[in-house]
Amino acid sequence: MHASLQHKFDLDTPCLVLNMDVLETNLQKMQVAASQAGKNLRPHAKTHKCSAMAHLQMDAGAIGICAAKVSEAEVLVKAGLDRILITGPLVTPLKIKRLIELLDFAPSLMTVVDHRDSIALLAAALHEKRMSIDVLLDVDVGLNRTGVKPSEALELADFIVSQPNLHLMGIQAYAGQVQHIASYEARKAASLKCLQEAGNVFRELQAVVKTCTIFSASGTGTYDIDLTFPWITELQVGSYVCMDAEYLAIGSASNATQFVSFGPALRLLTTVVSSNHKGFVTVDAGLKSFYRDGSKPYILGQDYDGMEYDWFGDEYGKVICHNNVKIPPIGTVLEFVTSHCDPTINQFDRFFLTKGEDVVGIWPIDLRGCSQ
Repeated sequence: MHASLQHKFDLDTPCLVLNMDVLETNLQKMQVAASQAGKNLRPHAKTHKCSAMAHLQMDAGAIGICAAKVSEAEVLVKAGLDRILITGPLVTPLKIKRLIELLDFAPSLMTVVDHRDSIALLAAALHEKRMSIDVLLDVDVGLNRTGVKPSEALELADFIVSQPNLHLMGIQAYAGQVQHIASYEARKAASLKCLQEAGNVFRELQAVVKTCTIFSASGTGTYDIDLTFPWITELQVGSYVCMDAEYLAIGSASNATQFVSFGPALRLLTTVVSSNHKGFVTVDAGLKSFYRDGSKPYILGQDYDGMEYDWFGDEYGKVICHNNVKIPPIGTVLEFVTSHCDPTINQFDRFFLTKGEDVVGIWPIDLRGCSQ
């Protein structure tokens, strides 16, 4: 962390910072890649949990925004966003009620469906209100989390079409299990296999359901691979805008060991609070700041080469100083790339925005805690 920038933060660490120079480059690069391939972007707000960021993505050219939960969609709609796709199935009367209430304010809202029982529940609730909704059929291509098996997709699609207030617009097929495969070639083969499975379903549906025009899929780790697939129409990329250590450690088309497509716009600042021991210092960012998943956080800045973060409890982290690296003094603010951006962001209330050496704004993380 540059000292001149450090002193412009009138707050205590830990805190989250968005480097807007890097972020804007990430936004532009993904949008240009999609546009040149003739595809749309529907970025996933579950990563950044921030309606201001979603507005920026839409302004950059995104066709819409994804939300994981109905509670996220509620905040996005309140912030004036539309063309929202809820990517997780809603199966309880209360959540379906909340979904239907949103339709009054956002008639372009879509949701995914993947089971006959929840489809019937949704259709009955809509019939009672004399309303309708566009839906995507969620197809399981190996993640085994949500979605219908490809072999059962056409039968379920027939049931959806039989409901007069459900409009089947296409499919969703998210291959989350392939996004972090380290080898680019192995990741490419795995992703294209998944897309081919889903593509077969999509083409069969298109032959009998004329409204089926959306094939929504992909993620940051396979974005450039999936853009080459002919039938996919939109990408649900999320982490590209912020990035984290887990994604940056996978291979890419031009680099076998690093994902070089997007830079780490998201940084976490933490302060050295103790230096009483030889070989390491203690910082004030522990498990309640960095989410412990995927890779370890790593420090930015040439002055700190040879330093390594390690977990040190709920409130604290250990920064090990290898090879006689000089111990940073108490009060030093260190800048880290986070281990896993999505759940780390969900632990903070706001982003501090920087451009060069200047702090230029604050964005509330207004979708924080929307996990219902």
